[in-house]
Amino acid sequence: MVNSKKKEKSSGVKSTKLRRNLKIFLERIIKTCNLILFWFGIRIFFIIIASSLTAIAYFYFILPPFERILDGRKKGSVTFLDKYEQTFAWRGQQFDRTLRSTNASSFLVDAIISSEDKNYFNHFGVSVRGIVGAIRINLREGRGPFNGHGGSTITQQVAKLLCLMNTKKSESSCRRQSIARKILELPFAIALEIKFSKAEILSIYMNRVYLGAGTIGFEAASQRYFNKSAREVSIVESAMLAALLKAPSRYAPTNNLQLAQNRAKLVLNMMLKSKYISLEEYETAIKKPATLSKKANAILGAHFVDWVMIDAPEVLTTETTEDIVIRTTFDPLIQKHVEDSVSNIFSSYVKPTSTADASVVVMSSDGDILAMLGGRKNTRLEGQYNRAFQAYRQPGSAFKPFVYAAALQQGYSPRYLLNDTRDPPEQIKNLNYWPKNHNNNYLGDVKLDYGLINSVNTVTVELAHLVGIKNVINIAKDLGIQSNLSSNLSLALGSSEVSLLNLTSAYAGFLNLGRKVYPRGWLDLRLKSNDEVLIKSTKHSDTRVIGIEESKALIKMLVAVVESGTGKQAYINGWNLAGKTGTSQNSRDAWFVGFTSQYVVGVWMGSDDNKPLKGVVGGNLPSKIWSDIIKKIHANIPDNLPEFSDKEYQEYSNSGIRNGKSDLFVDDNIVDRTNVLSRFLNYLKTIND
Repeated sequence: MVNSKKKEKSSGVKSTKLRRNLKIFLERIIKTCNLILFWFGIRIFFIIIASSLTAIAYFYFILPPFERILDGRKKGSVTFLDKYEQTFAWRGQQFDRTLRSTNASSFLVDAIISSEDKNYFNHFGVSVRGIVGAIRINLREGRGPFNGHGGSTITQQVAKLLCLMNTKKSESSCRRQSIARKILELPFAIALEIKFSKAEILSIYMNRVYLGAGTIGFEAASQRYFNKSAREVSIVESAMLAALLKAPSRYAPTNNLQLAQNRAKLVLNMMLKSKYISLEEYETAIKKPATLSKKANAILGAHFVDWVMIDAPEVLTTETTEDIVIRTTFDPLIQKHVEDSVSNIFSSYVKPTSTADASVVVMSSDGDILAMLGGRKNTRLEGQYNRAFQAYRQPGSAFKPFVYAAALQQGYSPRYLLNDTRDPPEQIKNLNYWPKNHNNNYLGDVKLDYGLINSVNTVTVELAHLVGIKNVINIAKDLGIQSNLSSNLSLALGSSEVSLLNLTSAYAGFLNLGRKVYPRGWLDLRLKSNDEVLIKSTKHSDTRVIGIEESKALIKMLVAVVESGTGKQAYINGWNLAGKTGTSQNSRDAWFVGFTSQYVVGVWMGSDDNKPLKGVVGGNLPSKIWSDIIKKIHANIPDNLPEFSDKEYQEYSNSGIRNGKSDLFVDDNIVDRTNVLSRFLNYLKTIND
């Protein structure tokens, strides 16, 4: 019993001693680890401090002088002047280096500070609280710690804008959130604060930020949206400009004014909370938000400008590193008339759900492009699909004048007889191609001019065979058709695709009595900083393709198309007009191209998906659009066209059938027999392409 108690006591003593030794050992281990960690931490701390100071010093010395970093653009801008020498469009990144935070509107500075960095004047470039808060929000919303909210100060945003002075990277890549970039951003921001004053940093920021609609900096944005300097903007205008910082493209007032105004209200609320404006000023501003200037609202011609950017020398447009001014042929008044006419016709005759679209080209008689509509939607947005010059579609019967021009050039008389028959004539039975007429009526022998005036398919194909399809192609190419044209008889009926711009330009050749017309959209280019012209556009319209007499005869026929043929819906009482309708297979495309003494206008209708147009052919809606445009753009009744008089046309027609075709010549009595029937058929058919 006693021995047992002694054993237990001895065991307890040993256990207590063991625990004590273990405790001492652990304490020593912990003490040693703490000591190691302490010295390691100190070293890490000093390494971090040394690295940070090194990074700050490095960034400080590589930062260029203040004036050199105001302009952050890699490319220059292009400013467009219309024919009246007024600015109507911009491309590239607009910029004005005159703005400073010290001379800008105080309202604008207050709006920027209250919405972007309330403590800007009190921190040293970095806000730890802002970064931590941003990380917390991002994690709460299920994103990565640096995805979404950045918590950046204005100084840190300048660091992004400067891309940490890494010239090899784009600004967009520099703005991507990452841990490495966020870490480097901190010493760079501090270096900025040491190198520059608060006013200078804010000036850099105000000059380098993108603010929508191709503008860089608040001065350019203020001029773009309000047609005034950023030195003069009001409270509401300042709020709208500052609101753009959140999402420039989304909140650009030229894109969505209502959205821009709503965002500006939030900025106004921030200005009120920061006590930059009074309650009375806030309430007044809310009731009367900022609106676009009259000039900004009147901006037209996006499709025209897109074309000029391609047509003008690339080195001075899309690739320019300078600020360029281009003087153009654009007429904003005519452009407005074009857009109104298309809109009115579509609202009156086309269902809202229709996929049909339209394009229009208006040029002067000598080839200056005055207006261009590449589609009826998004007419003020750059970079849209431009159906006026990018779309290549089948012109249908609008191509037929080239066949008749080739025939006249070869010596065929307007009175030459051709076969309007259901079956091909004997001389071309072996060609394995013979079209049907749209009305399924056939008149037998008809005159050549009747075939064009009434758009007779059979007659046109026979004529193309007689003159040679290669000669038709040569005429079309020489007049300005640039697309590939198939060398088969279906070409006579417009089976090969062309652009509206090319086709309209070629028709201008008819008006200019057979001389080729080159479409021109720009007159000259110069540097914005210098009035000296760098390059001038040249006009060439001296290449004769068709003889003068032949051209006058062709114009006479095209006048008859409008007066009594397929283009009657384009007719304006008392006006001298010429043109031709066109409808492609299955009514996928509908055209009317024509001219007065002053203007050549081309109109196309169709769907991008090539779906047939229900009830639309060249002789109705395109003709109506064309006629409406013509009436609007003419101040007075146009002068007479350079066509033959009736007597001259008769004499020309009676001059004989050249090139050995006199055996087919007959007098008017034979054709008169067909004209009686044709008048009745024309009455029954409203459209015949």
